Amino acid sequence: MDHLAPQHVPLYETADERADVWEKCEDSGHPVVAIRVGRRGFIVHYDLQHLGTELAPAGVRQLRSLARDWRSYPTGTDPISESEGIGGEAGPVSGALHTDSQTDARRLASRLSRVVFDRTHWS
Repeated sequence: MDHLAPQHVPLYETADERADVWEKCEDSGHPVVAIRVGRRGFIVHYDLQHLGTELAPAGVRQLRSLARDWRSYPTGTDPISESEGIGGEAGPVSGALHTDSQTDARRLASRLSRVVFDRTHWS
């Protein structure tokens, strides 16, 4: 699998649902790319920890660049802040990026999955 289509990105609300998503990804040997339904929006999560790997620096840069390019820069925020520019945290092992709608979350997750699933970006 090289990426997830927007309609195939798992969505979860509860801790039990989260555990199911992570377990399925661990069993299949794939990174986690999933969406958590939050109180004030949706959070796109990615995680490679269960695989014992992480994104190489170039992969992290590409992932952050994709997130910044996808999101219009919020007004009234710090233009130097990486977390505000990408809408959350995006590190080499895991990340959480915030969106306002499920549609946006699915599109962003699909876009980021192309980097996260690409083993040439792993170190």
